Amino acid sequence: MISRFYLATKNHNKVSEIRSILKDTGILVYPAEEGIIFPEETGNSFEENALRKARYLKKFVGMEPVVGEDSGLIVEKLGNLPGIMSARFAGELANDRKNIEKLLDLLSPYKKMEERKARFIAVVALVDCGEEKIFSGEVNGFITFTPRGTNGFGYDPVFEIPELGKTFAELTMEEKNRISHRAIAFRKLADYMLKR
Repeated sequence: MISRFYLATKNHNKVSEIRSILKDTGILVYPAEEGIIFPEETGNSFEENALRKARYLKKFVGMEPVVGEDSGLIVEKLGNLPGIMSARFAGELANDRKNIEKLLDLLSPYKKMEERKARFIAVVALVDCGEEKIFSGEVNGFITFTPRGTNGFGYDPVFEIPELGKTFAELTMEEKNRISHRAIAFRKLADYMLKR
């Protein structure tokens, strides 16, 4: 049984969210040490990027298990963009606000919600003692016309869950962590880790 891992990210929001997702499992999540500079995400898929991050961090933590995660938004009408470029969608100086502005601008010709279908995908890669395993999660929704809500990060304010009529940013962390793409992927990881 594995009861802890190092997470290959510099994103403190992700660390907090994943700790919250796993809080009832007993699995501890450690952030990457300060000062580690991760290589650019040059993979052609979420899987490649997640593995690339995990393999890189593994060099620094010895025998400890490492988890890499890559996730993003896929919008049908935009040819599945922003995809693996989700975090850098607005260019080199991209941030959440600029990424959302670019997304809404590109979707402005589409006035019907059914034309604004999107899905969030998360891929988690476990690297431990020569073993590599991949777990994934996916959630379907729509891109709203304007941002709504103040919780979460990334594209959460414009990603609406149709069954709830709310964006991820309008949910509490506990609500989001019951249904999110990241929660689905990390629960699969936790199930695997706890059965070993």
